[in-house]
Amino acid sequence: MIWSAIGAACLGLAVMLGAFGSHGLRGKLDAYSMGIYERAVFYQFIHAIGLLVTPLLARVQALKPAAADWVCALLAAGILIFSGSLYLLAVTGTRWLGAITPIGGLCFIAAWLLLAIALLRG
Repeated sequence: MIWSAIGAACLGLAVMLGAFGSHGLRGKLDAYSMGIYERAVFYQFIHAIGLLVTPLLARVQALKPAAADWVCALLAAGILIFSGSLYLLAVTGTRWLGAITPIGGLCFIAAWLLLAIALLRG
């Protein structure tokens, strides 16, 4: 259940980062950078819910624990790489960070496809 705890922590962090962006960064970032920051928060929220729920699927035996671990590891990597690179890009303006964002996106895609396959296999 460590993944659920990590998911809950990521959700709490997303609320904090969202509030920081809304209150602390308004007026400091241009509209483009603010949009990037908000996208990072949104994707962190969505995928942290996946981290919270996936272990529960293993607990009710809808999915094997090893598959749940893989899905969660990919979701966590995606949050770190995708959202993390977007947060940094928005705040620093360092454009090369956008080049690593798709790696996080691939982690997200792989996680959801692996989850679908694992659930279909039961």
